[in-house]
Amino acid sequence: IPINPYYKFHDVDYTQAIKEHDEVLKILESIGIKIIQVPSPAVCQDGVYTANWALVHGDKAVMSKLPSARQGEQAYAEKILTELGKTVIHLPNNLKFSGQGDALICGSLLFSGSGYRSDADAQEFAARELGLERVQLMTVPLLDISGQPQINSSTGWYDSYFYDLDLALAIIKAPTDNSKGLIAYCPEAFTPASQQILANLSSVDKITVDINEARNGFATNLVSNGTTVVMSDNAPILKNDLEKLGLKVITPKIREIAKGGGFIRCMTLTIE
Repeated sequence: IPINPYYKFHDVDYTQAIKEHDEVLKILESIGIKIIQVPSPAVCQDGVYTANWALVHGDKAVMSKLPSARQGEQAYAEKILTELGKTVIHLPNNLKFSGQGDALICGSLLFSGSGYRSDADAQEFAARELGLERVQLMTVPLLDISGQPQINSSTGWYDSYFYDLDLALAIIKAPTDNSKGLIAYCPEAFTPASQQILANLSSVDKITVDINEARNGFATNLVSNGTTVVMSDNAPILKNDLEKLGLKVITPKIREIAKGGGFIRCMTLTIE
């Protein structure tokens, strides 16, 4: 079921997709990230994109509320996180929430995306439950031929090439006692109001991402441990900018997994 603009369900080489997944896993382990690998949930088309299962902070997990095509993942995700010792928190009824895909933690800040897969009220709830300060943002919509925001025929929700925030913004470094946090974001991926919010934000350092690299290269859908960034091999400008800042960059080739509209960050749920 094509639940986002990138979806190419019938054109996926599943053997290659598994190889891509395994390569990312090995790279993350090689840079010191502890990986807990779990079996795929049964009969779930997007189960590999674990970032959307919840938003985890400390011992708490605010569970997601996903599109109907992915709702089979929700009970499975709750089981896994409960087994890992997390206190599971459910949203109030009728709120959409895309978990970590739309909610990125940087120190005490929670960069929150709404308008497509998440409601602002859900973001407010998650921030309050987890004791975080919300930076509420919205990316630009996908437009139809008449220039109006387009509704996805499968989800019934408004759609965007940046339907989750992690397709437009990335956490590169968490803040320390001696330095601000560092984010990378694509200004053109955001509405004018959200561009202004980000431009005025002084509590983090920022680098900008080229719109072509964000849109076509999944540039911001990356994983960083603060010294090494695992990211797209199709975003040379961002790679160069990160290396200029002294960061090591590793760029696995991801093609098949991207056909579901997700990338490296989408495959990983941070649980500590």
